[in-house]
Amino acid sequence: MLGIFLVELEQAAPRAIATPKRGILGWMLFDWAAQPFFTVVTTFIFGPYFIARMAEDPAQGQAAWGYGVAIAGFIIAILSPVLGAVADKTGARKPWISFFSAVKIISLAMLWFAAPGSSLVVVLIFFALASVAAEFSIVFNDSMMPRLVKREDIGRISNIAWGLGYLGGMIMLIFVVTCLAASPETGTTLIGIKPLWGLDPLTGEDARITGPLSALWYFVFILPMFFFTPDAPKASRLMPAIRSGLSELKATLHEVRQRSGIMRFLIARMIYQDGVNALLALGGGFAAAMFGWTITEVGIFGIILNVVAIFGCLIASRCDALFGSKPIVIVSLILLLIATVGIISTGTDYTLFGVLTFGLDGEGLFATGAERAYLVYGLLIGFAFGPVQASSRSWFACSVKPEEAGRYFGIYALAGRATSFVAPFMVATVTMALGSPRLGMAVLLLFFIAGLLLIARTPYPAAKV
Repeated sequence: MLGIFLVELEQAAPRAIATPKRGILGWMLFDWAAQPFFTVVTTFIFGPYFIARMAEDPAQGQAAWGYGVAIAGFIIAILSPVLGAVADKTGARKPWISFFSAVKIISLAMLWFAAPGSSLVVVLIFFALASVAAEFSIVFNDSMMPRLVKREDIGRISNIAWGLGYLGGMIMLIFVVTCLAASPETGTTLIGIKPLWGLDPLTGEDARITGPLSALWYFVFILPMFFFTPDAPKASRLMPAIRSGLSELKATLHEVRQRSGIMRFLIARMIYQDGVNALLALGGGFAAAMFGWTITEVGIFGIILNVVAIFGCLIASRCDALFGSKPIVIVSLILLLIATVGIISTGTDYTLFGVLTFGLDGEGLFATGAERAYLVYGLLIGFAFGPVQASSRSWFACSVKPEEAGRYFGIYALAGRATSFVAPFMVATVTMALGSPRLGMAVLLLFFIAGLLLIARTPYPAAKV
């Protein structure tokens, strides 16, 4: 499968702006390096472990995890545009990525100590630090893209990189499920072996190890970007850059209001990306709590989603080059909307709000009809959640100039995070108030519907009006 990505890169790289192929590949490997944190920590292994096993009950666990995601999103929303503006003044992006990478790696390593009975607050602090550092690194990495490739190649390169990230996340997930995550009953993994390194599933070590493993993976695979990808030259020193960047940020925010197409795009993305972030952060834990899935079952569910996501990104990379980013984003949002309706309509023995009912008997993985229905909805999510983010990134990159990319991608990150604490906060609050994780997840429908209506009326490129 990696060969498919290399072929795609070979076809796309010749039109790069004086950037060697290894420089493009180094930039793309950032997504490969970063994705395991989102795949095995946030979504499919550590997050469900936190929700199902660290809290007193699943509703409390979903609420606590949702508040943790919300706090991280609030910090990201406040600081991302500031950092983006400062980056344009300092020029070079790599020093910033280095700093936030160190924070991310240390915070992930500390998740090893999140044993059952540990302080939920302390665990959430380290998770939030890792999330904030991960997102800030992405701001600086994304802002490098307009300088590396021609505008007509941005959509294709963006989707290929995103798919490459899912491939990396899937490889890590497969390793965890087959070699580390053991059944508490049998003490063996999916392939019938004892967990490597003597990990004890009864104390959650098979889930807790995903923090240090993701940190190590990130450290190793981010190095090609530092070694081979050209950076912008250094400009102002830090303190003058901060003063100038803050002043320019104010001007940029005023400027954005005058560019109605970009403003409409940012508002639409602010809304639907909030729904995407919350769905990815909470969806795995929701399934684990409802069906009583083990780490192995959640992991296999995640592998299935990532396989579909990889092919979704590859297909989207071609379609983006042919038709532009807008149709990809719209179709993806429709699929996510359908999938969310499917998820909240499913219980332990029914789906579609009881139109289809199933028995509870069955043996093996995903044995009941309701679980298999949930898998179908998961396939829709897997196919859509990569392209909606990758093509949104390319849509925006095509709408700004290289010299303004840093400050505008800071605003882009703000649009992706300005309300990102709202969706998980609303999910957590409705869940706590009503005692129903399903009704809490139903809140996400509002974000997908509103975002879809707004983005459909946005020009492509967004700078057209």
